[in-house]
Amino acid sequence: MVKIFLGGFPLDVDEMRLVEMVSMYGEVATIKIVRDKKTKKCKGYAFLEITSRQGAERIMEELDGTRMGGRVLSVNIVAE
Repeated sequence: MVKIFLGGFPLDVDEMRLVEMVSMYGEVATIKIVRDKKTKKCKGYAFLEITSRQGAERIMEELDGTRMGGRVLSVNIVAE
């Protein structure tokens, strides 16, 4: 498993939408959108576990710097 950071997406995006977008390039095992503890509002970033290093690298190559809803995505591998 490889953990990636995915940030910069619109605040109204849900887990299913992110998984649909990312799974075109790699298999998602888990996803956690970070939310404010009090308001439960999305903070615009998430952590995903990808099943392979190759999939994580492809996700990063394909999505880092692309636009989603007028915002620029940032994708980085954070742990293996």
